Amino acid sequence: MIKNEPFNISPRLWEAQRQAARSQLEELQAQVEAYERLQSGRSREAVLEAVEDLPKALIRTRIASGMTQAGLARRLGVKPQQVQRYEATEYESASFGRIRKNVQALDLRIPKAIRLVRGR
Repeated sequence: MIKNEPFNISPRLWEAQRQAARSQLEELQAQVEAYERLQSGRSREAVLEAVEDLPKALIRTRIASGMTQAGLARRLGVKPQQVQRYEATEYESASFGRIRKNVQALDLRIPKAIRLVRGR
């Protein structure tokens, strides 16, 4: 019998729940470690493999630069809640112009060359 197993749940279900919780804990620990690396300045570069990576890169860059959501909001001339919404939805509702302003506010440099991938 598994230690601390409740009496009203089958052992298999209990073990499945424990494994799910353990998996979530490991994922959260990895996210906290990544956040701490960004915040400490140990991770200063965001590599974009695809356009879809840009929202996470904007968030990571803000954290790595030591800027808060409120600080970014001040630079953009919007309320902090707007930056929170953008980041929570990975900039899903942001216009291209707003994303461009975020790039400028974060002092990001994006390479001038882009590649056309043929055969797709």
